[in-house]
Amino acid sequence: MSDVVEWARAWILGDPDHRTRAELSALVDSGNRTELADRMDGTLAFGTAGLRGIVEAGSNRMNRATVIRTTRGLADYLLARYGGAPDAPVVVGRDARPSSSDFMRDTVGVLRAAGLRVRFWEEEVPTPLVAYAVRVLGACAGVMITASHNPPRDNGYKVYDANGAQIIPPVDAAIAAAIDRIGAAADVPRTDASVREAGEGAVPVSPDVWDGYRKELARLRSSATVDPGLRIVYTPMHGVGWRYMDELLAEAGYRDVHPVGEQADPDGNFPTLPFPNPEEPGAMDLALALARRVGADLVLANDPDADRLGVAVPAAGGWVDLTGNQVGVLLTDYILSHRPAGGREPLIISTIVSSPMARQVASALGARFETTLTGFKWIMNAALDIEAEGRAALAFGFEEALGHAVGGLVYDKDGLSAALFMADLASECRQRGETVLDRLEALYRRFGLWVSVQRSIRRPGSAGAGEIAGAMRRLAADPPDRLGGVVVVGMTDYGRGAGQRPRWLGAASLIELRLQDRTRVLVRPSGTEPKLKMYVDSTRPVTGADEPSIVERDLEAHAGAVASDLAGHIGL
Repeated sequence: MSDVVEWARAWILGDPDHRTRAELSALVDSGNRTELADRMDGTLAFGTAGLRGIVEAGSNRMNRATVIRTTRGLADYLLARYGGAPDAPVVVGRDARPSSSDFMRDTVGVLRAAGLRVRFWEEEVPTPLVAYAVRVLGACAGVMITASHNPPRDNGYKVYDANGAQIIPPVDAAIAAAIDRIGAAADVPRTDASVREAGEGAVPVSPDVWDGYRKELARLRSSATVDPGLRIVYTPMHGVGWRYMDELLAEAGYRDVHPVGEQADPDGNFPTLPFPNPEEPGAMDLALALARRVGADLVLANDPDADRLGVAVPAAGGWVDLTGNQVGVLLTDYILSHRPAGGREPLIISTIVSSPMARQVASALGARFETTLTGFKWIMNAALDIEAEGRAALAFGFEEALGHAVGGLVYDKDGLSAALFMADLASECRQRGETVLDRLEALYRRFGLWVSVQRSIRRPGSAGAGEIAGAMRRLAADPPDRLGGVVVVGMTDYGRGAGQRPRWLGAASLIELRLQDRTRVLVRPSGTEPKLKMYVDSTRPVTGADEPSIVERDLEAHAGAVASDLAGHIGL
C-alpha cells in the first residue's frame, strides 16, 4: 500500500476514535499530501523510551489507535513471556495532559481484555511513583502515560520492566515486533468502560504505596539535620508534583515553603510555559521572581511528571541556575558524606556524557563509580547488575540532563526524592553559615573546577542524517591531532569492542577524545533529533588566589574552542 492516501484511508477505517477519524479524513480531502505523508510516514517508533510524539491523527502520531495497538503488543509480549496471564499485575499511571485520561482508559481496557491484571491510579501521578510501584507491588510491567517535559502538543507511553527500570534491549525490540503484528486498532479487544468500572481485575493502587515511598525516603535521609527556617520556593511547572512535594517537605520539617501559585495545579496545557523543562531558558522565571519577593534560600523545580529536578540558588547580585552536573556533584558529596557506617560498598553511577568530576568525588569518599551509556535506563540496569553481585548498593545515580536517583528508592530518575535531598543539603549549609555555592566552591578547590559545554550541529532530513553518519565515520577513521591548541592523546570508538565492556557500555555511535590537559570530548548523533551532539568537559585546579568565576569563564572559552575545532575537522 504505497500510496499515502490509501494508507490513510485504511488507517481511518481501523481507528476507533471518531475525532481522529474526522481529522484524518479532512486532511485526505484537503489534498495536502505533504502533511499527510508526515502523519502516515510509517508508525510511531517504539523504543527504549516507549513512545513519544505529537497528539494528532495518523499512524506516525500519538492517538488512541496508536495506544491501543501498542498496548495489545505489550500484552502479547507479556503473555508469551510468562506462558499465559501472570498473577503479577501491570501498573498503569498517567500525567495531567489532556489526552492522558483517554490513553490510560484504553491501556487498562486492552490489558484487561487480554486477561492481564491491572493496578492503576485514579488521579494523575508522578512518573517515579509508577516506577516505585512496579517494584513494591511485584508487577510484571508498568506503563506511564506521559510526555514528561515535552511541549503541550505531545504525549507518550513509557514502559517499565518487572525490575522497576525502563526497558532495554532486547525487550524493547521484542515488544516492538509484537506491536508490528497487531492489525487495526478497531479490531483489538478492550473493555470499553471507564477505568473505575473495568472489573475486579483492575484495582486502584492503594495509598499504602505512597506511604511506603515516604517511609523508605525517610530512612534514606535519617541523618539529615533540618533547618525549619530554610525558605524554599517550589514549582511543579503545571505538573503533578506539588501535592506530593508539599507532603514530603512538611513531613520533613520544612515550614517555610512557597509554591508558585500560577503553576501549582496540574494543567497539561502549560499556560505559562511553552516548554515546561527546567533546563529551558526562562522556564523558571516565575519561580525566581517569587524567590526574590520572599527572600528565598532555595528554588526547586520539578518538570510536569516530577522525574527531573531543577535547582536555583541565590548569588551575589541575583540567582544562579545550577546545572545537572553541579547538582549531581553536590549530591554525590552530600550523600556519601552522610551514609551510615557499615553495609555494602556505596555505588555512584552517572552517564558517560556527565561530568567526570563525579568520579573524583566518589573515589575520594570511598565509593565505587561506574559510567554508562546515555539514558537512565542504563544507569539503573547497571545498578541492578552490580547490586546482584552482592558487594555494592546504589547510593546515587545522575545524568547531566537534571535526572537524579537516590539510594535505590526508585529505579528511574526521581525529582521528588532529589528535591528533598537538595533541601537537606541547603539546610545543612545554612546551619553552617555557608551557601550552596560556598559548598560547590569548596569541592572545586579540592578536586578542581570542571565545566561542561554542549554544542549541537543540526542537519535535518535524510540528507542530514547521511551527513551526520559520514562525519562520525570520518572522525573514527581520522581523529584530530590537536583541538583548541592542545594535543589529542587518545580516542575510544564505542562502536567497537563492546564484547570487552559491560552491557551498560555496549556498542553505540559514540566517540571519545582525550586531550593532554585532561579535557574530554564526546561526540554522538542525537537519538531523537537531527543533530550531532558534542560534549566538552574541561578542568583546571583552583588555588587559593583564584576566583572560581574567572576560572570557569576561561574553561568555557577553551571548551568552546575545542568544539569549534572539532566541527571544522569533521566538516560540519
